[in-house]
Amino acid sequence: MNIVWLQHVPFEGPGLIAPWMQTRGHKFRKVALWAGDVLPDVNDVDGLVIMGGPMNADAHDAYPWLASETAFIGKTIASGKPVLGICLGAQLMARALGATVHAGHAPEIGWFPTRVVVRHPLLAGVPDSFDAYHWHSDTFDIPAGATRLLESDACANQGFVFGKRALALQCHLETTPASARDIIANTTWTTGPTAQSAATMLQAHCKFEALQAMMDGLLQRLFTP
Repeated sequence: MNIVWLQHVPFEGPGLIAPWMQTRGHKFRKVALWAGDVLPDVNDVDGLVIMGGPMNADAHDAYPWLASETAFIGKTIASGKPVLGICLGAQLMARALGATVHAGHAPEIGWFPTRVVVRHPLLAGVPDSFDAYHWHSDTFDIPAGATRLLESDACANQGFVFGKRALALQCHLETTPASARDIIANTTWTTGPTAQSAATMLQAHCKFEALQAMMDGLLQRLFTP
């Protein structure tokens, strides 16, 4: 499959997603939006992955490419091709489907329990409750016609599915220790009840390892024809 991934900043890459794509023989091409890369034609891709980023989904004045990206995401979802959005990527999916993106009650940064609220085939094998990696202050409303899948104490809308092949995840299941260090090195934040220290996040070795099986299973179910 010819799968494109959209990257918004240099320090938020695909993490665990890239090796999965490579071992399955998929072409996995980066579009670096911050660097001026041009979006492909929807007809030229077989699937789409949208990564995170620190900007708000509606910050079109500061990031003019967000408008064309959102339209591209909407067209790809409408085509029925598999789409995976993570963090900002999930928010952009919600926006493309007509829902609102807005500030959450509090930033959610670090490892926090995430719960499955609706069992869906894409979540087969995902535990009812698991520790996910989080890094966001915005959240999204669930689009009309979508099904809410996940929640956490700090964020009611942690994921949704639209149709059979469009999956939005506010939480990060793709994170590796290296990708976590990249975000930590390029971000400032204040620790608190829902925002952990860098040391706390990076010491959770077994939690990073547990993400691999969940991410691999989701990718297998989403991107296998």
